[in-house]
Amino acid sequence: MSTSSTTYGHLCLAYDDPAALDARAVAHLAAGLAAGEQVWLVGPGDPDALAGRLERLPGRDAALSRRALRLVPVEQAYRHDEVVDPEKQVRAYAAATRDALAAGYTGLRVVAEATTLVRSTAQREAFARYEHLIDRWMRRHPMSAICAYDRRELSDAAIAELACMHPETNADVLFRLHAGGGDAVAELGGELDPSNHRLFAAALDRADPRPVGGRLVLEAAGLRFVDHRCLLHLREHARRHDATAVLRTSRSAAARLVELLDLSEVRVEVVR
Repeated sequence: MSTSSTTYGHLCLAYDDPAALDARAVAHLAAGLAAGEQVWLVGPGDPDALAGRLERLPGRDAALSRRALRLVPVEQAYRHDEVVDPEKQVRAYAAATRDALAAGYTGLRVVAEATTLVRSTAQREAFARYEHLIDRWMRRHPMSAICAYDRRELSDAAIAELACMHPETNADVLFRLHAGGGDAVAELGGELDPSNHRLFAAALDRADPRPVGGRLVLEAAGLRFVDHRCLLHLREHARRHDATAVLRTSRSAAARLVELLDLSEVRVEVVR
């Protein structure tokens, strides 16, 4: 499983066995209930069908009765079979988290089976943007989520578009671009090579991190390799926002590449 240096409860789970997904959901939601959180299972089907997937959840019926557990059909949690509005969807989960806190819970924990929401290219573009925005929100608030996608219905390439926007995933992706901490507008980990530079360009465009004080800081302590094409994509993003991209990494080779390519809009801060 690929992880970032700082994970905070936002996992992309690619699966091909529904029973394995249900077992993962049971364990994840049981941990949430034990921690005093309100927990949601979001997925296709009505509440009875969703309840059937949690037969092995200890105290399921009691949790349902006191609304510590909610079973939410996917069309109620999202705009089903349409293109999601990223900002509106983040506001919806933010409101749900506030409601959970107001009701005395310690936070909100969600398992969402979102395959039906990302079938088309347009849906994935919008949902990838949403994944980044909700990732940023979750980093600062008491919400966590597993986002599940069915390998039997989505191609590896389609899943990669979404998996790379998470700090943690079991999908076969070489890099991850997700929310940053401190002065970093995003965090970047893994490997950026010739095979995935187009995916990186798409992820950067969808996340669209914005500069602060003219600096677009990317925390890249977990970046093991960067191809020159990806540095060019980073330069173009910085240019669009009239900013300087700052890549904070332990890889001094990135600094040499920037110098050789004369990328004035990109600066590498080598950290040890």
